[in-house]
Amino acid sequence: MSLILTLVLEFFKIGLFAAGGGLATLPFLTELADKYPWLTSEMIGRMVALSESTPGPLGINMATYAGFMAGANTFGSPFAGALTALTATVSLVAPSFIVILIVSRVLEKFKNSRYVKAIFGSLRPAVAGLIAAAAWTVISATLFNFSAATVGEAFLLPEIALFAVMLVITNLKPLKKLHPLVFIGFAAAAGVAMGYAFGW
Repeated sequence: MSLILTLVLEFFKIGLFAAGGGLATLPFLTELADKYPWLTSEMIGRMVALSESTPGPLGINMATYAGFMAGANTFGSPFAGALTALTATVSLVAPSFIVILIVSRVLEKFKNSRYVKAIFGSLRPAVAGLIAAAAWTVISATLFNFSAATVGEAFLLPEIALFAVMLVITNLKPLKKLHPLVFIGFAAAAGVAMGYAFGW
């Protein structure tokens, strides 16, 4: 029961303060990895890859994955994992519903207020900062190994090469018209192939 309560409190807090979408949840999830044994930095990297490759909002996919791993690792049962996954997911989205219900009642009345406009304007740099922090979390977890013994080992060259190739491919003018699923599928296939090739 304590795990359920922990998931409710932690993911409700994430849903309440992670303005800016799914990537903005990453700093909060990194903090969870430092606090609890059922989530690690390596799992967060896997979560991002799986969440970006599957349908649905990134933040919800990551909450579901983290909740499942919490239950499965703590109780050793996929059924417990399903319950904790549902708990984490509902806890993450609950603040949005609550806030929207409240805001929809008062915003119509105060939508032209300069104070309301100032508050929304001040949120933009905060959201940009959260997304930048999230981007660095993903980059540092997937392209670098800061615990390596030498400087040369700190750079994960195959991953950096794949990142560079995808960066070039997605910015080629003739390929920009392709559906994003094509790039996701290509990156997933390349990642799996490289995983077998380099023994990840």
